[in-house]
Amino acid sequence: MIKPFHIAIPQADLDDLADRLARTRWPNEVADAGWDYGFPLAQLKELAEYWRTGYDWREHEAELNRLPHFTTEIEGQNIHFVHVRSAKPDALALILTHGWPGSFLEFLDVIEPLSREFHLVIPSIPGYGFSGPTHERGWDVVRVARAWAELMRRLGYERYGAQGGDFGAGISLALGAVAPERVVGVHVNYLPTRPVPDAGIELSETDEARLGKVRRLMANRPPYQALQALTPQTIGYALTDSPVGQLVWIAERFAQWTDPRSDIGDDRMLTDVSLYWLTATAASSARLHHETPRGAAPCPAPVGVAVFAHDITQSVRPLAERLYDIRHWSEFERGGHFAAMEVPELLAGDVRDFFLTRIGKSEGQGQVPGA
Repeated sequence: MIKPFHIAIPQADLDDLADRLARTRWPNEVADAGWDYGFPLAQLKELAEYWRTGYDWREHEAELNRLPHFTTEIEGQNIHFVHVRSAKPDALALILTHGWPGSFLEFLDVIEPLSREFHLVIPSIPGYGFSGPTHERGWDVVRVARAWAELMRRLGYERYGAQGGDFGAGISLALGAVAPERVVGVHVNYLPTRPVPDAGIELSETDEARLGKVRRLMANRPPYQALQALTPQTIGYALTDSPVGQLVWIAERFAQWTDPRSDIGDDRMLTDVSLYWLTATAASSARLHHETPRGAAPCPAPVGVAVFAHDITQSVRPLAERLYDIRHWSEFERGGHFAAMEVPELLAGDVRDFFLTRIGKSEGQGQVPGA
């Protein structure tokens, strides 16, 4: 059963958040620390104080409630999603999937341009936000992909495309394998390509430089990734009990993974942080790192790739083509890991180009009764 959903956070939860922020127990910091030891203390204090006294959740809650939200249960797990129909009845449907530490909020600025040509389904990954925490083992990217296939079936979409970045890219590629007869193509804006010894492929200087960056990351695994992959429950205690802990855990990713020229306002980031805090999904969202094996997900569907210059890594096309049927490849000088938030016009344009030009309008299927 698919049910309409309305966001209504209890005032007591917002009051508790403000009280906890006011009572934060701050660590000291060495003089002239900068970013050498982590997120700077003064900068975080300023951001936390704005969250407590300046940021207005109710304003953003009202804005979000203008979207059509729904929930359904799949494999015993609550699934939240936004479903925006195009004015074109025979439009192709796209399912857009966020990553960590993002949420469905990532796609707010691409809904309007993409819904001109596509029906849009924008779910929250199980364990994230309004989908709520998971309660059992096994929610890896493949299981999420199976849930997405069931969700699209319930909505009546016989043929559809998938798009995502971060974990959303892995889920979208896995969906192409889970439902190959349904998925017409997969567009991703994050596609890690690891070095392949003795691959026998001649690489350009640019590609070699990109692989060098990957090698450095593999040799020095980011602390957040190690903690969430190895002990998500342990770090979950701190993030679920301390709003400043949750704030800096996410704010550091936004600071390090975005194009310095990007203008993701504090309010948009704090809405994302608030979503994790108010739904108490820090630990369950972290479990996706633990559950999902590292490595490339197979995908028989045609693949489109958008590479953004300031992402964590940049894909190497000759290596990607060993694994996937690459039909479309774009390189952008602007944008980082949160492309849908940083450069929505570039991402939306590339998605349209891939699905309407490379894949073709003939794949569109009309909407049958559903949410």
